[in-house]
Amino acid sequence: MSNEGPRRGLMLALSSPSGAGKSTLARRLIADDAAFVLSVSATTRNPRPGEVDGREYHFMSRETFEAEADRGAFLEWARVFDHYYGTPKAPVDAALAEGRDVLFDVDWQGARALRAAAEEDVVGVFLLPPSIEELERRLRARAQDGEDVIAKRMARSADEISHWAEYDYVLVNRDLDVTLSRIKAIVAVERMKRQRQIWMPDFIDGLLAR
Repeated sequence: MSNEGPRRGLMLALSSPSGAGKSTLARRLIADDAAFVLSVSATTRNPRPGEVDGREYHFMSRETFEAEADRGAFLEWARVFDHYYGTPKAPVDAALAEGRDVLFDVDWQGARALRAAAEEDVVGVFLLPPSIEELERRLRARAQDGEDVIAKRMARSADEISHWAEYDYVLVNRDLDVTLSRIKAIVAVERMKRQRQIWMPDFIDGLLAR
């Protein structure tokens, strides 16, 4: 809500190379801000240890995913590392209409597709690591992937970083607390933009009718 009336929600597309901190920051933003809901993507990859269907991802077979894509059920979808990832459309539309903000933990392909589908609603934030060496250290520290996957992610990081200029805001994630506060400041400003103040046209009409 604004301080005058209801607003339309926004879509916050948060991207970074793997290991630069976007998933951690997404979880903290969701925990701190009740207006946000996390967009739960669909994927054809297998769950990692501790992941729950419907919480981290909607895990689907390749056949089911392709059928959903064919009927237009995704806002965006892409193939990454031999697996499909996509954003279900219906829950996002419902949240925006209710004035909720939807957080997307997506790569540059996903962010680009979201902007193509709903340009006025999307706010893009790209996170950079302090250095390539720190990026690799973080990937190894989380101990979720084997050496072959880490090597693939590191090789892909340069391509991901090259898309930084497609985003509205770019932050270097040296410190999680500082970066989180900067994301919150971005969100506060974006929520007040004219196009999201859906109460404003009626208010203006009332002013001009006097």
